[in-house]
Amino acid sequence: MRLALVVMARAPQVAEVKTRLAHDIGAESACRLYRAFLHDIDARFAAGRRTLLWAFHPPDADFAVQAQTAARCMPQRGEDLGERMWNVFQVLCEEGFDRIIMIGADVPHVRDEWLDEAETQLGTADVVLGPSDDGGYYLVAMRAAHDIFGGIAMSTQRVLEETVRKAKASGLRVHLLPRSFDIDARCDLVQLRTVLKDRSAHLPETAAVLAEMYGGIPAD
Repeated sequence: MRLALVVMARAPQVAEVKTRLAHDIGAESACRLYRAFLHDIDARFAAGRRTLLWAFHPPDADFAVQAQTAARCMPQRGEDLGERMWNVFQVLCEEGFDRIIMIGADVPHVRDEWLDEAETQLGTADVVLGPSDDGGYYLVAMRAAHDIFGGIAMSTQRVLEETVRKAKASGLRVHLLPRSFDIDARCDLVQLRTVLKDRSAHLPETAAVLAEMYGGIPAD
């Protein structure tokens, strides 16, 4: 079985990544932290049993150099995020991958057991989604390139709800993972503090950057 773990990412350039977080902590700090996310994700998964792929934006960026990764990097294609995500699934399905798990670069803390659950549930489910606290999802997995993204406005509190509705209206079976969070604002760094207390070995560069920036993980 060919398994893929795809990370949707932006080229780590100042003022181009994590703009909401940049408003809270500054563009330089936000970009530096984002680079740490990329490096920690790469270190966690590059040698795993799932093929790690980076789907990057903008498509003309030299992402492999900027992210310092030897894993495969593929440009995102499409007018909006939903179309770009669907295109990634289409390409990988055409290449013969049997199960494709997609996460964002802003969830470096995603749990191994949730990835395992997504992979297992794809034995019977058509779509697996990981709900996030902001109304979206931190993970989407499929065995085939179903268009569950078209016509849905991303970055709203109804993304998960509308995606589930669209999938079920197409007769697709949906499985939901445990709820988590992605990192968009300073308040999300407070949640990350709790994760790092137990899992800092999984995210050493993220932990180091936060410790240097704040003298420890920022508190409320």
